[in-house]
Amino acid sequence: MRSKVMNVDPLIVRARQQTLGDLPRRSALRFPDKEAIIDGDVRLTFAEFDERIDRMAAALADAGMKKGDTLALLSHNCWQFPVIVFATARLGVILVPINFMLGSREIAYILDHSESDAFVAEDSLVAVAADALRQTSGRVRIEATIRLEGTDVPFDWTDVEDWVNHERTPLPDVDIADDDPLRLMYTSGTESRPKGAMLSSRSLMWQYMSCIVTGEMASSDIEVHAMPLYHCAQLDNFLSTDIYLGATSIILRRPDPAEILKTIEAEKVTKLFCPPTVWISLVRAPEFDSADLSSLRKGYYGASAMPVEILNEMGRRMPGIRLWNFYGQTEMASLATALPPEDQLEFGGAAGLPVLNVETRIVDWQDNPVAKGEVGEIVHRSPQATLGYFRDEQRTAEAFRNGWFHSGDLGYFGEGGRLYVVDRKKDMIKTGGENVASREVEEVIYEHEGVVEAAVFGVDHPHWVEAIVAVVVPRPGVSLDCQDIITHCRSRLAGYKTPKYVVVVDSLPKNPSGKILKRELRNSFGEIAKTEESAQR
Repeated sequence: MRSKVMNVDPLIVRARQQTLGDLPRRSALRFPDKEAIIDGDVRLTFAEFDERIDRMAAALADAGMKKGDTLALLSHNCWQFPVIVFATARLGVILVPINFMLGSREIAYILDHSESDAFVAEDSLVAVAADALRQTSGRVRIEATIRLEGTDVPFDWTDVEDWVNHERTPLPDVDIADDDPLRLMYTSGTESRPKGAMLSSRSLMWQYMSCIVTGEMASSDIEVHAMPLYHCAQLDNFLSTDIYLGATSIILRRPDPAEILKTIEAEKVTKLFCPPTVWISLVRAPEFDSADLSSLRKGYYGASAMPVEILNEMGRRMPGIRLWNFYGQTEMASLATALPPEDQLEFGGAAGLPVLNVETRIVDWQDNPVAKGEVGEIVHRSPQATLGYFRDEQRTAEAFRNGWFHSGDLGYFGEGGRLYVVDRKKDMIKTGGENVASREVEEVIYEHEGVVEAAVFGVDHPHWVEAIVAVVVPRPGVSLDCQDIITHCRSRLAGYKTPKYVVVVDSLPKNPSGKILKRELRNSFGEIAKTEESAQR
């Protein structure tokens, strides 16, 4: 029988191509005069945005950057950020966004591990960037700065503005395949060193379609981007989907509640993503009641589940907004499941159903599928999945064993096949021989009228192996009694699930994406169980 395997003409391959770098150009052809990016006084149409991307790509190419090279980016949110994202993609240069809260030693590790050839840092971060460079192997050959704060920088650092204004020379003809890596996203993780998840156009583009369909996104959207763009949630679930669709993006430096509320009113914003901690700060902000939020129709949350009590409060105070819970991992580029608006109250706390381009299972410790309602590890199959971890074959093999991506999250399928995330493997508390999900205890604590935030985790205990600790933040003007919190939990939970220790603090440590840093709480209160005298303080 004659083989039906075809060798497709390269010209046909090129005509069928759509990779990450193509998106702004195609939106500019559809909406040349529509505003694409707003950042303070800078307002760029799609045509102007695309022009700046081309000029920057030309500057990088003239500086010797080529397909497969790596550029690291250390910056707060700014209009230059997405220009760099798409300029590097057009050349096949791999972008490495770096968490701006990292110290120089951590940054140096990422620069070396990612084999970065170029390093771009915001001017106010150049000092820590330069310190990081001194600790590297010396591979970085291009150093550039984004001037945002007017901070002095060394004279030999290139000004990114020069790249934006670079003479528009013809770009090199770069053949970029669907699965060529274009992004290295370093996960925070619990390991001593972060992992570099490789994402390709295939990973990202399929994920964008999942976001658009699931989140009912449209070119008519006007969205605020206040969470850090170095994180895949804000960058790829929202900003890049806006560029793809031709929607308008408003970039804020940081998630300041007053600034977000002011921007929603001034720009008639229709769409907003925040983690639960920031949504809570919005509805509790002094400016909330006087702000005109009538334009805001779509809201999204992620990073952690929204406490049901907060969902009820948002429903009362923001009746015009429809909410989605987006759940996933960096390695899924990053959306895996979603809970739509119509399920928010009835199935509050659920992560929802697998999205358009994702298949999800729950498996046991031997990777066998488990029965409905049984807790196991959440695993996925999807074209959105990472290509693997850069320079880490062992972790890649572990993550993809048996042909599924293993998320490290524990969960179960409930009514209607909806996914419930119980905890990270590392956050499941084993106390007195029983497993306790920290999330379940946190939900109960949030029902206490005097609590604004809570975090629950386990610490070593001489008798129980692990003891449950709750760290809580009181509402303004409220004086919380630790024993009252314990009594409140005991009335709603089994005894072994009730916290043995409660600590009241002014605030909880968080990363820039709004996720509570339990590892810092464990470091601070890990010794609390050493003596009974320290209990219930």
